[in-house]
Amino acid sequence: MTKILMVCLGNICRSPLAEGILRSKLPKDKFYIDSAGTASYHVGSKPDIRSIKVAKKYGIDLSTIKSRAFTVSDFDLFDHIFVMDQSNLENVLNLARHKNDTLKVSLILNEIAPNENLEVPDPYYGNDQGFEIIYELLNEACNKLFIRLNP
Repeated sequence: MTKILMVCLGNICRSPLAEGILRSKLPKDKFYIDSAGTASYHVGSKPDIRSIKVAKKYGIDLSTIKSRAFTVSDFDLFDHIFVMDQSNLENVLNLARHKNDTLKVSLILNEIAPNENLEVPDPYYGNDQGFEIIYELLNEACNKLFIRLNP
């Protein structure tokens, strides 16, 4: 089974949405998808209501997701770790113990634009439109992941 982790700052906006989108595309018997945050502000919380709302609009249920913090043991548990932006990339890589850990980590939008290191904007302090924009970005990246990981 391939295990994939999505990571953002608080694990309530971008990464749970990415988790839900990718989970809706890949076969559950072959893939395990989870999400985490590099900060522990929201541990135990459900995703932001705006993430829930935009996901629901596209038939994706985020109701079982609860925020959790990224830990060093995630390097052992997951095959791929996708982060939403440079800051979280640095946070995750700072916890890496060796090269094998770092090889698992990449920016999710590199799936769409390889090596351009584009970031998924954090919509937390914005309006509903920001959540629609990140849905579209993450959906496109997850479509690419589906093709690459599910031949």
